[in-house]
Amino acid sequence: MIKYVFLILSIIPIWSCSSDSPDPVAEPPEENPDGGNGGGNPEPEAQLSDAELLDLTQSETFKYFWDYANAESGAAKERYIPANPTRDQQVVASGGTGFGLMGILVGIERNFVSRTEGFNRLSKIINFLETADRFHGAWPHWINGATGDVIPFSALDDGADLVETSFVAQGLITVGEYFKNGSTEEQALAQKAFDLVDGIEWNWFTKGEKVLYWHWSPENEFAINLRLQGYNETLITYVMAAASKDFSIDTEVYNQGWAQNGGIKSSAVAYAYPLEVRHSGEEQTGGPLFWAHYSYLGLNPFGLSDAYVNYETATVNHALSNYAYCVDNPKNWPGYASNLWGLTASYTINADGSLGYTAHSPGNDTGVITPTAALSSFPYTPEKSMAALRRFYELKNILMGPVGFYDAFSPVQNYEVAEAYLAIDQGPILVMIENYRSGLLWKLFMQNERVQAGLDKLNFNYTIPK
Repeated sequence: MIKYVFLILSIIPIWSCSSDSPDPVAEPPEENPDGGNGGGNPEPEAQLSDAELLDLTQSETFKYFWDYANAESGAAKERYIPANPTRDQQVVASGGTGFGLMGILVGIERNFVSRTEGFNRLSKIINFLETADRFHGAWPHWINGATGDVIPFSALDDGADLVETSFVAQGLITVGEYFKNGSTEEQALAQKAFDLVDGIEWNWFTKGEKVLYWHWSPENEFAINLRLQGYNETLITYVMAAASKDFSIDTEVYNQGWAQNGGIKSSAVAYAYPLEVRHSGEEQTGGPLFWAHYSYLGLNPFGLSDAYVNYETATVNHALSNYAYCVDNPKNWPGYASNLWGLTASYTINADGSLGYTAHSPGNDTGVITPTAALSSFPYTPEKSMAALRRFYELKNILMGPVGFYDAFSPVQNYEVAEAYLAIDQGPILVMIENYRSGLLWKLFMQNERVQAGLDKLNFNYTIPK
């Protein structure tokens, strides 16, 4: 087993793409030509430095998990729609809450809140998670923030969601590592976080087979029957399942379930970039970019490989091929450019202008750009992500809302904006920008002894940032 120790740098090597020259960009309607300063010739706005722009993006996005969290629990609401602020205000997203746990640590480190304020909020959230409905230790997809009761995600999905639970566990691990050497109160919170992770019965979700299953509930049991297979967002679930102290899966559950005895490996090449893994349902073009984000908020993909796949290549090339597709723009959508790119699951703009939801990708390209796609890819494509960030900021009059950049927009439809937010889109922006800047969440997660034991059990090579 090879383990590397390396220093996180603020600049990661850049892989060249087809073109970095800006393409012609369809401009949004100019609602206020004088910049809102009452007419005349206003002073030009001073350009922010890269660091200042990253600070601004993180601080504004942080508000989703701080100012706009569920009032009773402190946990992350599934969504926030400024035009309808009371909608789903008690619907807590378990996965989004896991991302939010990590995001609050970013807020402490970036001085958006004090350590005491952050500790108090994290205590509130973890106390809520401790008392909320769990099923064999696993949380449901949605939880009522006032009562802790499960809110069914669908007719059969009214119990445990193992994938969302793994996102919670990823966040709890980082909180535990952050506070484990602190004050007596901080150490107690760290232990509570670790205990919650240790209580998840991962091996229950195999049904005695060599694969993990996504859902279980007392009423419907395994009726959904969805296996965690094919490359998507669920690698972290297998890693956390192997890392369990008392409920660990066998190594063959990983080999046969996730890796499919090598079937996960792909020879597909998209825009000259080997995809490395068999993207579920999108084998030739690559899936939505959140597959390169959710599992890797804590799990460091750089230097990560198993017997089948190099996950550094898989994640970096996924982002690069998504970028290259948008620059090539085979559907000739107005606006797509080297500084306006990024396809992933998010809100979308329907043909009639109403809000919808879909997993945007090269194979499902409807002309909608989602900021989290490029911004959460900063560790993989820093220069290309920064170019996109600057373009998003140029569009701030229409794209920036109360908690950062809105979820999605359509250059094709006269820059129609989905003026809404989702926890699972805002969280990766905050966390992955921080991993790019300091490696904070990668350091915390990868130093955990449980995590290292799980990766060793699955025969991974991995790096522990310093």
